[in-house]
Amino acid sequence: MNSDKFFLKRAVEIAGEGIDNGNGPFGAVIAKDGKIVSEAVNSVVISKDPTAHAEILAIRKASEYLGTHDLSDCVLYTSCEPCPMCLGAVYWAGIKKVVYSAVRDDAKKAGFNDSLIYDELMLDPSRRKISFICLKDSGGEEILRKWEKYEGKIPY
Repeated sequence: MNSDKFFLKRAVEIAGEGIDNGNGPFGAVIAKDGKIVSEAVNSVVISKDPTAHAEILAIRKASEYLGTHDLSDCVLYTSCEPCPMCLGAVYWAGIKKVVYSAVRDDAKKAGFNDSLIYDELMLDPSRRKISFICLKDSGGEEILRKWEKYEGKIPY
């Protein structure tokens, strides 16, 4: 069995274990240099945290374990194609390869419909179902200018 299939099988396996323990049906594994550096299952309901998706939790654990926010040398294996939130986290972590089993239509059939989010992301903020209000004169731009000048910053 090649390493992609091995690690993906583990992600699917822990997703099943997660269901057995009252969690959601998603599991994720992050590997580096052929070794697992983190594993996580979706724990949204148990933790009462809507961001506790398997991929997000695996990224947090891998970053802590490796001591860096840069996971560009890692591979994410997940039981299902990442949702929009997790996809964003994958990009922010610098992960360059994602291997998954089920696709978003499979997740939709199981009751996890991300279609609205994908659609909303394509819209101008003024046209979204959630009210987005930009108050330009509230200091946000000045904070970003301060960051640009800050000599101790670590880019990410």
